[in-house]
Amino acid sequence: MPRAAAALIVAVLAAANATAQDRMPPIPAAQLTEAQRRGIEEFREARRAELSGPFVPLLRSPELLSRTRALGDYLRFRSALPPRLSEFTILLTARHWAQNYEWDVHAPIAREAGVTTDTIAAILAGRRPSSLTEDEAVIYDFCDELQRTHAVTDATYARALARFGEKGVIDLVGIQGYYSLLAMVLNTARTPVAAGHQPAFPSGAR
Repeated sequence: MPRAAAALIVAVLAAANATAQDRMPPIPAAQLTEAQRRGIEEFREARRAELSGPFVPLLRSPELLSRTRALGDYLRFRSALPPRLSEFTILLTARHWAQNYEWDVHAPIAREAGVTTDTIAAILAGRRPSSLTEDEAVIYDFCDELQRTHAVTDATYARALARFGEKGVIDLVGIQGYYSLLAMVLNTARTPVAAGHQPAFPSGAR
């Protein structure tokens, strides 16, 4: 093989590895600050789980970690939207950001919550699902419009308001905002999916 071609292959492989690199892996226990240790303990007490996913890079700013986790405690588990619609919204947000970790975690949860396999596949492909429930159609249009145009028309707002009320509309916006924040953290940190899992968006394509 010509030397120039070999050098090109090495450069391409190096670039691919750099893209896949986890920029903010778990911090070794011996290097944790006191504030970081407190953040971990607060997370364990609130979630009954170990730090994972976006909270690993967020630990670099422990107060932001704790405040983000607290927001998520409400939006993930106690918002005005039932789990099926909340998870549906999370998938729309993960797809918008082409976020592999978020999709990998929440696609199975959405399926268990009642979002159909066909609907999940359509969202993954970037298509409007062909058989949405009435609630899902309202949310899809609301999220799609807000993500694409950064605003919501009167007609779209009126449909969401009639369906979910003001609290529901605000919680819907909150879920998108929260999971957009996590997606940005994950994309910045290049947090990988779990070992043995295939990324849904291997090239980061949207």
